[in-house]
Amino acid sequence: MQLYHHPFSMDSQKVRLVLEEKGIDYTSYHVNPLTGKNMDASFFRMNPTAKLPVFQNGAHIIFRAIDIIQYIHRLTVSLNGEDKPISNEVMEWMQKIEGWSSKIFTLSHVPDKYRLFVSKFIRRVAIARMAEAPDMASVYHGKLREAYDTEDKLKDPDIVKQSEEKLARLLDDAEMQLNETKYLAGDEFTIADTMFVPVLARITLLGLEEELINSRPKIAEYYNFIKHRPSYKVVIGKYFSGWRRHQTFLKTMFFLGIRSLFRRY
Repeated sequence: MQLYHHPFSMDSQKVRLVLEEKGIDYTSYHVNPLTGKNMDASFFRMNPTAKLPVFQNGAHIIFRAIDIIQYIHRLTVSLNGEDKPISNEVMEWMQKIEGWSSKIFTLSHVPDKYRLFVSKFIRRVAIARMAEAPDMASVYHGKLREAYDTEDKLKDPDIVKQSEEKLARLLDDAEMQLNETKYLAGDEFTIADTMFVPVLARITLLGLEEELINSRPKIAEYYNFIKHRPSYKVVIGKYFSGWRRHQTFLKTMFFLGIRSLFRRY
């Protein structure tokens, strides 16, 4: 089994948490979307969305995090000889979490100078890869349109506000649930939690923990408890503690600066 991912990709974190919790061995391939590695023709042919993560098990190639997680759950249940479908409560939480897209929220909290610099670099990567793989020109054109559409959405305060409000509702629902149960779907850690924890990690990465997490005492207590789980330490804690939190970003920006200077896309 292979997983193409990046440590700071929220959806990648969701899948990696499940793999760690289930104790599944897999081959890890880092793909940094900020440097346009997900635009390479070989990756694009495997996954035309160019989004992370991508999970491959033999001939099975799956793109969406929620689909990968359900596949892993079915696989482990089958290997263990069990008959344990995902409960309605777990599935409801998974769909609720999946319903909030982090993209607009995240980009709206990144300083314009960094966001626009990276966006411009990625567009140039797409154009360069299009010249290398002309048979995939229509797919690369689609990614370019997507990049321009994203910038237009970020200029619309109503769209940004909608993303913020949707996150607030998700957090409020979780706070209410955690007043009654230890975890999102009961008193056991489930795949619903593996999808929710990266949302909290993204909030922390953006420096909004005080405003959005600590203001909700049950979520704050839950998050602090989760941080002690071995899976969290491997998937998120390893990259978010101390100076490591900034290391990947600084290395990426240095890489982009050098490549832009020499026009190597």
